[in-house]
Amino acid sequence: MKRLQVFFTLALLTASFSLLAQEQNSNSNNDETLVGQFQELERKSGNYRANGIRYEVIRLTDLNKIKTSIFDSVNNANTSIKDLSATIASNKSEIDGLNAKLQETTNNLKNVTEEKDSMSFFGALVSKGTYNFILWSIIFGLLLFLLFFIYRFRNSNFLTHQAKTALADVEREYEDHRRRALEREQKISRQLQDELNKNKK
Repeated sequence: MKRLQVFFTLALLTASFSLLAQEQNSNSNNDETLVGQFQELERKSGNYRANGIRYEVIRLTDLNKIKTSIFDSVNNANTSIKDLSATIASNKSEIDGLNAKLQETTNNLKNVTEEKDSMSFFGALVSKGTYNFILWSIIFGLLLFLLFFIYRFRNSNFLTHQAKTALADVEREYEDHRRRALEREQKISRQLQDELNKNKK
């Protein structure tokens, strides 16, 4: 009976160890990354000592398999690097094109804004503020010119009116003087005639 229990216990332990080994085998076989393959290589390698130095013994087929995996990974990495470099170059070219378009759009917007905020004055573009200043300066100058001419006209008109009034006064005085002179001459002529008539008698 005791032997049977020991046998079952040993059988159970053996089954557990083989299941554990199979689980580790399946786990390591499932891990196809380089790290997993190196771990599997270390697990499968044997070792020995010679002259006090420890050596690891690896099967050549396992080494060739991992070497192939490394070369494949490097080739895949190089291909990815080339693809990424091409993508980066394409993106850079596209970004440069977009930057050029953005600069052109910015320049166009600046020109449109300047044209919107400017007005043509004798063929030159000037800002609206400058245009308004020039326009109001011209209007103010013309207004001053007009006021000056109105003043000169009224002054000339006043002087003309004074001259006409003075001329009328002079003509009236002249007329009065001529009439008085004529009356005096007629009076003197009559007196002379009277005297001549007296002398004849």
